[in-house]
Amino acid sequence: MTAIVEGTAAPDFSLPTDDGGAFRLSDHRGSPVVVYFYPKDDTSGCTREAVDFTQLGGDFKAAGAVVVGISPDSVASHKKFRAKHELSVVLAADEAKETLERYGVWAEKSMYGRKYMGVERTTVLIDGAGKVARVWSKVKVPGHAEEVLAAVKGLAKA
Repeated sequence: MTAIVEGTAAPDFSLPTDDGGAFRLSDHRGSPVVVYFYPKDDTSGCTREAVDFTQLGGDFKAAGAVVVGISPDSVASHKKFRAKHELSVVLAADEAKETLERYGVWAEKSMYGRKYMGVERTTVLIDGAGKVARVWSKVKVPGHAEEVLAAVKGLAKA
């Protein structure tokens, strides 16, 4: 596992989404893309994060940015999660964990002394040229979406 590095080209990916389509990073060249990696649909922290990004969705759109959440859950799980919490962010499924691994967020974790593999909550801001502009590792959810939005707005000024 190699962590993604700011200033490098963001690895391209294409993943199925909850709306029946696919999200391809390369389709969004020219616009900032916020990719947030989260562990599991419908858990407390992941729900709060998705709701926070949804609530700021208009602000991200006004700043020209696209937001996509990626987890190893299935498209069916994403559909239920979106409907239950009225989410507007795109949710992409990486059941094979290939994109999670390429971005270095599929990592060994530990809880109560038990080690297991899982998603390290991480957000990556990719600029319009396809370069990694900013990485937030081991994200703490409260205030995170607002911090990411500020960084997106900062890209426009740079």
